[in-house]
Amino acid sequence: MPKKLKYRGRIAQTGIYFGKLIRMFVYQNDWKVLPMAALIGGLVTFAVGTNMFVTQEGTMNGCFALTCVCVWNGCFNSIQVICRERPIIKREHRSGAHITSYIAAHMIYQMLLCIAQTAIILTICHFAGIKYPETGLISGSFIIDFGISMFLITYAADMMSLAISAVVKNTTAAMTVMPFILMFQLIFSGGLIILTGPAENVTNFTITKWGLNSLCALGDFNSQPMVSLWNTLWQVRPYEIGGLQPVKEFTDYIRKNNMLDQFLQDSGAYGAKEAFASTMDNVIGCWMVLILMIILFALSATIILEFIDRDKR
Repeated sequence: MPKKLKYRGRIAQTGIYFGKLIRMFVYQNDWKVLPMAALIGGLVTFAVGTNMFVTQEGTMNGCFALTCVCVWNGCFNSIQVICRERPIIKREHRSGAHITSYIAAHMIYQMLLCIAQTAIILTICHFAGIKYPETGLISGSFIIDFGISMFLITYAADMMSLAISAVVKNTTAAMTVMPFILMFQLIFSGGLIILTGPAENVTNFTITKWGLNSLCALGDFNSQPMVSLWNTLWQVRPYEIGGLQPVKEFTDYIRKNNMLDQFLQDSGAYGAKEAFASTMDNVIGCWMVLILMIILFALSATIILEFIDRDKR
């Protein structure tokens, strides 16, 4: 009977696994996720424009786009990391390696990766002309608060993909599942499509909902003017009723009396959402949900891999 290898303690094993991940980052081109994050961030900021944090529409579009970028980055970071080396993990586990050390090393490594991606995207947004608010709700710095939200969204998506990677058979299966996961996150975010009934309850289980809520709350969505209502009225100005043009008369009255700013602000008040309330409790509540998701996904990946010896694959 072959002698069972004696491995070091869990902390030492975590360091060994982390060193392995760093070598893979350098020598196996895992570093490519960073320039990819820069490219995606640049495309998004180009599409969003400079109305973010200026109007409700601009803030919603910008925050939703950044949420999508964070989820995409997180999913792409780890969707293949476990399934691509499943035979190695099984062999090492049978020899005495600890799964907890393996997952802990991945959590530390992926955390650093998510921090780097968040910093890259925030920098690109700054150079793209997006003007950040001066103060933040939690730390006093908007950049820090907004960066924490983006990091938690990215990290939660990263840990979700890590758990998926622990389940699927191979990298092909992982990349097949990934588009469905992304579609689910985006559709049930509550930002792209207005959901009601049971579908609205599903949003509570998505990373995107809590991420979008935190970003819009930090961006002070509810206090910003809404321009879509005015733009719609302006487009239908020629509409006639009985030979009269009531919309044209109304819009002309607003402009003549210099009431446009007040009209846009009042429109924004009607478009305010409770989920986007710019309060410390709301933002911290969203952060706590994202942190809970991170813990649950990491725990799920650990439990799944603890039974890897029973896997016939």
